[in-house]
Amino acid sequence: MSKNQTTNRRKFLKSALMVGAGFTIIPRHALGGNGFLAPSDTLTKAIIGVGGMGRGHIPYEGTKVVAICDVDTEHLALARNMIDYKVKEFSDFREVCQLPEVDIVHIATPPHWHGIMAVEAAKAGKDIWCEKPMTRTIGEGKKVVEAVNAHGRMFRLNTWFRFKDNFYGLGTDVKPLKKVIDSGILGWPLKVTVSGITGYNWKFFWSGQHNLPTEQVPSNLDYDMWLGPAPYRPYNHLRVHSNFRGYWDYDGGGLGDMGQHYLDPVQYMLGKDDTSPVKIEVDAPQQHYDAVGSWRRITYTYADGCQIILDGENRDKDAAYIEGPNGKIYQGFRSDIPNLQSFIKTLPEPEPQIGIFSESVKTRKKFALNEMNGFRSATLVNLGIIAVRLGRTLRFDPEKLEFIDDEGANRLINQPMRAPWTI
Repeated sequence: MSKNQTTNRRKFLKSALMVGAGFTIIPRHALGGNGFLAPSDTLTKAIIGVGGMGRGHIPYEGTKVVAICDVDTEHLALARNMIDYKVKEFSDFREVCQLPEVDIVHIATPPHWHGIMAVEAAKAGKDIWCEKPMTRTIGEGKKVVEAVNAHGRMFRLNTWFRFKDNFYGLGTDVKPLKKVIDSGILGWPLKVTVSGITGYNWKFFWSGQHNLPTEQVPSNLDYDMWLGPAPYRPYNHLRVHSNFRGYWDYDGGGLGDMGQHYLDPVQYMLGKDDTSPVKIEVDAPQQHYDAVGSWRRITYTYADGCQIILDGENRDKDAAYIEGPNGKIYQGFRSDIPNLQSFIKTLPEPEPQIGIFSESVKTRKKFALNEMNGFRSATLVNLGIIAVRLGRTLRFDPEKLEFIDDEGANRLINQPMRAPWTI
């Protein structure tokens, strides 16, 4: 039996589009007069956060960096030395968002800044390229969707496995897996197990440390601005820069930092871009209030019975990656279905996707992973993080975007921000 295909957008996403229908800021390169850029010309980009990730994306097809921004002057110096022409430099992202010569704002900061910066960039008429996870909370993600659509912006989330490259450990890209699932040959519902065999074991190494001693803030770092909306904590070098992943205030460990890479393609393959799971079960030790710890297993269940299992301990070493009532697909694209490869060749291709953000900006057509489907896969990450933090099974309403009869979980949807920061 093949799965029922659903094309209706959920209420929240519908309303976001309706908000955006009435007001659009025309991109600079589409205007005539001074500063005109023809559609074939290079787009301009500003990078906010030029640590390792930001510097790694200075070159990008169809774009040219014209401004860089960071609260660490050493990061700015490193980025400056990678660019063989003069660019503008800033320590405050709000100034970057107001630059008239910038088409795209690339947000490469820790996740606790993503929501605020994306909303401010959208309000300033910039198209947005955001690192994963899209936002640190579900509530911030909702605000980003609303702002992007209200201001007619293009949005790209920086994970790409739904549209290119071999998916971790599977020996194939996502397209043939999507074709098999859509064909119905595996049956329905499906169970997808993401485990150590697909490389999903790094998260145990991205935990925070307890009771860090207070250290002096280095002169090159504006620590108060680095914290921004996060609660004040005394400075220690193990909290900032590449170590931020280990603390709930800024991220969610390996699940927060890398989870969207693994979960977004699964969401796409299962046809779940418009919805979220209704139950999240977790097997994890009790978590520290500040420092992220490890976990053993997270199980997401959708209303139709489909499941995604994150097997952190690699407990199910022989588990199929995708399993249905009628067949299984394993690591290396092995299957118990005879002649599967020949069968795949007879199947229709999935709907084309835009995989180069500069094309999306110029054509004003949505990128493959945009604010809407990206919000849903970021919600998968954040649902898992909330379940791990609380250590209990959660039930979720994917239309209202709230937990059912769980006040503690709902408090983690919209977490307070340190003044004066708000969305």
